[in-house]
Amino acid sequence: MIFEASPDDRLAIDGLRRMLEREVAPIVVRHRDEVFPKQTAHELLARLSEHGIGGGWVPEEGGGLGLGFVSSGLLYEELSRASPDAAGMAYVHEGAALKLFRGGSVELQRRYLPGLVSGKLIGCSAVTEPGGGSNVRNMKTRARRSGDGFVVTGEKTFISNAPIADVIMLTARTGEQEYSVFLVDPREHRIETREIAKLGLNSWSLGQVFFNETRISDEYLIGRVGEGLRQTMKGFERARIFVAILALGIAQAALDESIRYAREREQFGRVIGAHQLVQAMIADMAIELHAARLLVYRGLALLEKGERCNLEAAMAKIYATEAAVRITSKAIQIHGAYGLTTEFPLERHFRNARMLTMPDGTTQINQLVIGRELLGLNAFGG
Repeated sequence: MIFEASPDDRLAIDGLRRMLEREVAPIVVRHRDEVFPKQTAHELLARLSEHGIGGGWVPEEGGGLGLGFVSSGLLYEELSRASPDAAGMAYVHEGAALKLFRGGSVELQRRYLPGLVSGKLIGCSAVTEPGGGSNVRNMKTRARRSGDGFVVTGEKTFISNAPIADVIMLTARTGEQEYSVFLVDPREHRIETREIAKLGLNSWSLGQVFFNETRISDEYLIGRVGEGLRQTMKGFERARIFVAILALGIAQAALDESIRYAREREQFGRVIGAHQLVQAMIADMAIELHAARLLVYRGLALLEKGERCNLEAAMAKIYATEAAVRITSKAIQIHGAYGLTTEFPLERHFRNARMLTMPDGTTQINQLVIGRELLGLNAFGG
């Protein structure tokens, strides 16, 4: 299979690139290694939405652009080169908008979907818990029936966008082996959030959400009671592939910096790019990046066709994120001592890449997903 950008895609990428250089880059520089303030996040999403990022997956009847996943992936990869933090914030937000379009009532869509698509509202999805990690069935957050609604008690952690979100798509246990999804509005529902400090991707908000007898009426239910596990597991395929896209952008940025530096830096009477060992590192970086890109866009093509792609998504997630760690490490090596300093972007690329081996299933969890798909044997406990 050959994945090549169409003429329309190339025009869209060029337009996005010019906007990123002109409007987004100055914002990103101001908030490097600090969380985008809520107002700044809204500003970024509003600008990105005009280019099909943040609401592009939502069909036109929902106010979005109805972009295919391949076209969307190309845009997100371009954004990830400039700011993986903004790209991560946008893809998590866009996933919440798509959940609302697919499962929300007409009234919920009327109230929240236009704001999500335009960036006036920020969305997120709350699944992971302190003791559960990738084991969704071990979820402890409960929503017990009470009158014409539910009362929610529990804690979610490592939730992207949570501290700045206007809309939280919550997955909670509503029965012994029954899970449901609710739209939580922090302005209407009593919750608490806390930001989590982390190694990299520090402009992208990540936090905890606490529910203490939080009352949610039936009108905020997404889909039917008991459909939450299916909705949540289906979203993992998309999430794993889009995390891999962030890795592509980071790796490409590191490779670009390394090629530029190798052409300019002189050592022993000539530019270091003329030395064989530096060329070998550059070659290895490019090979891994191209291989990762093929895996990722194969997964996107399957997503676009509506086919199951657990195997392909897990492969893309593992290879692209681990390759990004290796590529950014080599980029530091090429830059020598300068690569360790904060004056150059390489150490930040490395920290950002290292972050991506964890979310939406660690490398090891995704290896078990691949093993299960190939062998038909489940290595997960329970």
